Amino acid sequence: MFALTSTLVSVPSMGIAPTAIAAASDLTSTPQLERAEPPFWWANMAEPSLQLMLHGSDLAGAEVSLDYPGVTVIGTEREQNPNYLFINLSVSADAKPGTLQIQLRKDDWQQALSYELKQRRAGSAERQGFDSSDTIYLITPDRFANGDPSNDNTADTKEEANRADPNGRHGGDIAGMQAHLDYIADMGFTQIWPNPLIENDQPQYSYHGYSATDLYRIDSRYGSNASFRTFVAAAKEKGIGVIQDMVPNHIGDGHWWLDDLPADDWLNGKGVAKGEYEYTNHARTVHMDPYASHKDHQLFTDGWFVDTMPDPNQRNPRMANYLIQNAIWWVEYADLSGIRVDTYAYSDADFLTDWSARLMREYPKLNIVGEEWTRQAALVAYWQAGNKNRNGYVSHVPSMMDFPLLYGLRDGLEKPETWSTGLVTLYESLANDVLYPDPNNLVILAGNHDMSRMYSQLDEDMGKFRMAVAYIATMRGIPQFYYGDEILAKSPKHRDDGVVRSDFPGGWAGDKINAFTGKKLSRKQREAQQYVRTLFNWRKQKDVIHSGKLKHFAPIDGLYVYFRYDENETVMVAINKSDRARELPVAHMAEVLGDKATATDITSGESQSLQELVLAPSDVLVAEIF
Repeated sequence: MFALTSTLVSVPSMGIAPTAIAAASDLTSTPQLERAEPPFWWANMAEPSLQLMLHGSDLAGAEVSLDYPGVTVIGTEREQNPNYLFINLSVSADAKPGTLQIQLRKDDWQQALSYELKQRRAGSAERQGFDSSDTIYLITPDRFANGDPSNDNTADTKEEANRADPNGRHGGDIAGMQAHLDYIADMGFTQIWPNPLIENDQPQYSYHGYSATDLYRIDSRYGSNASFRTFVAAAKEKGIGVIQDMVPNHIGDGHWWLDDLPADDWLNGKGVAKGEYEYTNHARTVHMDPYASHKDHQLFTDGWFVDTMPDPNQRNPRMANYLIQNAIWWVEYADLSGIRVDTYAYSDADFLTDWSARLMREYPKLNIVGEEWTRQAALVAYWQAGNKNRNGYVSHVPSMMDFPLLYGLRDGLEKPETWSTGLVTLYESLANDVLYPDPNNLVILAGNHDMSRMYSQLDEDMGKFRMAVAYIATMRGIPQFYYGDEILAKSPKHRDDGVVRSDFPGGWAGDKINAFTGKKLSRKQREAQQYVRTLFNWRKQKDVIHSGKLKHFAPIDGLYVYFRYDENETVMVAINKSDRARELPVAHMAEVLGDKATATDITSGESQSLQELVLAPSDVLVAEIF
C-alpha cells in the first residue's frame, strides 16, 4: 500500500472558477492527499508506463518529483476537478522492488507519498490461463455458503443481510467458498468463476456484485483483499484456478467517484442527475453492422443500463488507463487464471482493443472470456481474437461465451422434434463453428446466473437434464457449470434473478438439507449430482475431449449421435430424445466406427456390442468405443 508523510504550511485558499464538479467548492486551505490508485505496483512488468491517480483536495497543481533508480516521472495530467492529479511514471526493466518516495509540492505545502513497488511472483507473466482441459464452476458467492457469519453485516456497508428476501444479501462469502473447495474438486471442476466480489456498497440489491463502488476493494461482507488472495492460493493447492468477473462497462452509483467526479466527461452523459443521461438501446449488432446509424451506435455503448449503474466514458484516456491497470492489478495481486468480462460489447470498441491487448501483453497465456449474450454466432466471432472482421476491427480477447450454442442446446432439447425444431437446432448450431477463429476456446454452457435454471427450463425432465450435462461435458470448448444445477435447482422459466440465484443447501448453519454431504437430498438429486461428478471427473483425464476432433451425424427421428476422436481414442455420445427405444445405426456411422465393435458406458462401466446396443427412450449414452 502507499503511506503518507507530510510537512504542511498554512496558505490562503486558491481561487477556483465555478465548475460542474460540486466538490471543487469545498477545498480546504491546504492540499490533502486521501487516496492513490493503484495502491501499489510491481517491478518487471512488460509495460513500463504506470499512471497513478491521486485524489484529495486541491492537488492538481502540485509539482511531482522522485529519486529512485529505474523509475522516472514522465509528467502529470489533470482533470477538470482540481482534487485529482494523475502522475505518469516510467518503471524500467532494471528497477528493483522497494519503496518510492514521491514528493508533492505546491506553494508552501509539501507531502511525501511512500509508494511500494513489489516483487512479482516467479513465472507470473507466463501463467497458464484456463483452457479446454478445464471445467468452470460458476458461483454466486452471496448464495453459495456462509463461512463467516461475523461479516454478514459490516459497519462500512449499507445493506444488511436478510436471507428471507430473494433480492437481498444472504451472507455467503469467500470463507464459504474456501470451506467447500474439496466438494468443488470432488465434483470434477477445475476452475471457479465467482460473480464479482468487488465492493458493492449500494443501499439495496447489492448482492450480485455488478454495481462496483470501489474497484480496488473486496466487499467487506465477502471478506478482504487478503482473504481473496488466500482463497485463490487455497484453490490452487486443490488444482483449481480462479477466474475474476470484471465489469469495465458500468459501476454503481454509490461509487466513491460520484461524490467528487474527476470531470464532467468522466461518465457518459451529462451527469448523474435523472434525465442527464440516456439508456442503452441494447442494439448489440451496431459494432459490426455496416448500416448502423451513428446514433444507435452511441446509444448502445454510451447508454446506461439503469439509473443506478453509471456508464464510464472509456474515451477519456485517464478513465481507460484506470480500468486497464485495475484489471492487471487484480491478475497480479490475486494470482488469477483468467478473467470473465461482463457485458463485453457495451464498452467502447477501441477501448476494448487497448484493454485486451495490454492484458495479453502482460500475460500472453492468460485466458479472457467476454460475455456477448446473443443468438448470432457472427457477433460472437466478431469479438474473438484472430477474427478477420471486414471493418478491420481487431480484438485480443481469446475466448467468448458461446450463447448461440446454449440456445441451440436448450431449444433442441425443449422443443418437439420436427423437420425444423428439436435436435436439428442443436445439430445446425455447430455449423457456426465455421465463423469462429478458435471454436475450442469458446466457453460453452447450459445455464448461468442470468437465466432460468436448466432443470426447470427442460420441464424437470431427468432424461433431458442428463442429455444437457452429457453434451456440455463432451462438446468442443470449455464447459461452464452453474452451482446448484448438479442438484436440480429450480426456478421459474422466466427470468427471476433472486430465485435463480438460490442458496446452495448446506451452505448455512442449520440448513436441513446439505448438498455438500448429501444429507436429505432426494433420490433424483443424488443421482443428478453423481452423474455430474462422474462425467466431469472422467473428462479431466481425457485429451480426446479437450482437443480431439468432432464429427456428428444429422438427427434421425430424435436420435442424435456425435463422436470425439483422435489417433488414440474414440468417444461416442448418443442422444435418444424419442419416446421409444432405438438401435444404434452402426452401418450409417462406419466412417468413424471402422472395425470398432464395443462400447463402454462411462457412467456404469458396462460394456456391450455396438451391434446390440439399444438406447432407452429419453436417454443419453456417453461411451468409449473400442
